[in-house]
Amino acid sequence: MKIDLDGMSLKELKELSAKVQKAIVSFEERKKKEALAQIEEKARQLGFTLSELTGDVKPRRKRAAVAPKYANPKDPSNTWTGRGRRPRWVEEALQSGKTLDDLKI
Repeated sequence: MKIDLDGMSLKELKELSAKVQKAIVSFEERKKKEALAQIEEKARQLGFTLSELTGDVKPRRKRAAVAPKYANPKDPSNTWTGRGRRPRWVEEALQSGKTLDDLKI
């Protein structure tokens, strides 16, 4: 396929350049996916996952359970540890003039 670049306008050249760049990026991504699939398959054949072989396995940090510090005065089964977003019942209690000390267990 021969393209007459000299006969093209600047706009046409820029459009062609953009299409070529997209094609290059698409080609590279496709080749990377193919290579990754081949490597993952080989790792599977050997009894591993790719993340095990590359060291990408990050251990999840286990958080210890935290005892609740606050309880809903209207329903003591509703509790809150004091961590994270405040439950609606805590917000309502604070707006009605109570303090967090009033809600402590």
